[in-house]
Amino acid sequence: MTSIGIIGSKGKMGHALVNAIDEAGQIHAGGVDQDDDFAQLLGHSDVLVDFSSPAALAERLDLCARAGKPILVGTTGLEPEHHAAINTAASSIAVLQTGNTSLGVNMLAALVQEAAARLGDDWDIEIVEMHHRHKVDAPSGTALLLGEAAARGRAMDLADQSERGRDGQTGARGRGTIGFASLRGGSVAGDHQVIFATDEERIELGHRAENRMIFARGAIKAALWLKDQQSGRYDMTDMLGLK
Repeated sequence: MTSIGIIGSKGKMGHALVNAIDEAGQIHAGGVDQDDDFAQLLGHSDVLVDFSSPAALAERLDLCARAGKPILVGTTGLEPEHHAAINTAASSIAVLQTGNTSLGVNMLAALVQEAAARLGDDWDIEIVEMHHRHKVDAPSGTALLLGEAAARGRAMDLADQSERGRDGQTGARGRGTIGFASLRGGSVAGDHQVIFATDEERIELGHRAENRMIFARGAIKAALWLKDQQSGRYDMTDMLGLK
């Protein structure tokens, strides 16, 4: 059995992860939140799962690297400096970073990439996501994951080809760009839709999360896979064998 430590254990995802560990017949090594003793958790864990906030990510990645412990990073709202810290840690340990641990969402991303690669830029791509009223970042990490998949399919840089937050006289939609729309309300766990639209026809690919347990189960499955990998940076498509 594998001992799995949770970073961000008091949140809703933390509780779901504990249940998923029990379902999988693995060992819950414990959890930490802000100001807790992370070094002690490291000593009891074979692999770490982080669904906390970006603020302390760089420090915890460094501690994991020093201890030789692999870590799955499911925290969203990451900035370029966080990705740089992940790359540094991945030079000595296995790190899996993803905006969504749902197996269904990552299969959706593979379909989005395939569709984007085969359809021309006369097919507009729009990504619509909805989450509960308490979510603090937008677009969601999953929406960005889907946007990156579409961008890879078209061999372009998402940062240079995305449109967000349209309001007022924005002008016509840019050809070949990827649009994002974020909705917030109620207790929605996560709805995502990718729309490919051209003259007189549309393709709509989507995923609805009905409970956080789908993310927790995917995260634990990915953590168990990650434990046996060599140092490097991975994502869910590596774990699913979609690359």
